[in-house]
Amino acid sequence: DEDYQANGKQKKAGVAILVSDETDCKPTKVKRDKEGHYIMVKESMQQELTILNIHAPNTGAPRFIKQVFRDLQRDLDSHMIIVGDFNTLTPYRSIRQKINKDIQDLNSALDQVDLIDIYRTLHPRSTEYTFFSAPHHTYSKIDHITGVKHSSANVKEQKSQ
Repeated sequence: DEDYQANGKQKKAGVAILVSDETDCKPTKVKRDKEGHYIMVKESMQQELTILNIHAPNTGAPRFIKQVFRDLQRDLDSHMIIVGDFNTLTPYRSIRQKINKDIQDLNSALDQVDLIDIYRTLHPRSTEYTFFSAPHHTYSKIDHITGVKHSSANVKEQKSQ
């Protein structure tokens, strides 16, 4: 297996992408930040695929994610998957939960690069979550798997077959 990593110097952050030897993938480009908050691997298979793994900082996550998108703008294309811990609560649509400015900013950043939540596309009624706030009694999702809208439609079609 091939392992691509980005690690911070103080070991506070780190991300990795593991590619199985059983795939016919050949990396064409790897970019990582010094702090270990993201790594991007562009691979060539039958077509080029870009995988970006982000671990956003605990504060200012939407701003950080937008900056990553700006920094990697030339490398992000219609064949990409972005995964990771966005450290921004994205609540399930509920009357009791308000959508705050951080969530609006994250949704705006995802919309600008035409991304959707692949898990939500495949499981629209699922109540799975990755974060529960006991004081606020809210369920949220901070870990995400996103893809380009038109590519994600293919995933949904293949699931139904």
